[in-house]
Amino acid sequence: MLAVACAAALIAGGCGGDDDGGEEPAALPAGCERVEAPVPREAQAEPPTERLRGPATAVVGTSCGSFEIELATARAPRTTASFASLAEQGYYDDTPFTRIVRGFVIQGGDPTGTGTGGPGYTIDEPPTDDLSYLRGIVAMAKSPVEPPGRSGSQFFVVTAPADAGLPPDYALLGRVTEGLDTVERIEQLGQPSGADGPPIAPVVVNSIEIRRG
Repeated sequence: MLAVACAAALIAGGCGGDDDGGEEPAALPAGCERVEAPVPREAQAEPPTERLRGPATAVVGTSCGSFEIELATARAPRTTASFASLAEQGYYDDTPFTRIVRGFVIQGGDPTGTGTGGPGYTIDEPPTDDLSYLRGIVAMAKSPVEPPGRSGSQFFVVTAPADAGLPPDYALLGRVTEGLDTVERIEQLGQPSGADGPPIAPVVVNSIEIRRG
């Protein structure tokens, strides 16, 4: 379902894809709201000033429902602190999912809508060698030329039935503990052929709320 060149590149730009651009609007899965693509914007953000203390959850509200990420605050303190800081600055509000690959990942977090945008800073936190990108794991996207564990703002949720087969190069953010059905609805808006690329209809992150404790 996925070209080999793309399978190892969960990147800020993705591998691109063909948008059929048909005149008829794509049918949406039940539970998804038809929305306009957000107006692309360049967005800069302040780096985090403190780490999260104790458990924390990110509640991701989307046009297809919501899902919750249990943030890996102990295993990835720098990555989770950056994500939480961006969320609380409103960086993710009204941003699109730019890349959906059925049976692999859904990816968002770029206000420019191009798949190449970022917050103006990066974080380095290489994951451990034993990290497996299993279904529901959430990690940070990067370009192939960046070192392992580097991240900006873009994140992906693994939708592969088992292990996505990625090397441990992508900074761990956490795992989906509630709302996996929302992730599955979003995944259904990938190209029917399974090709790598943008969704067949806009899917938007409305907001991300960070809950501590």
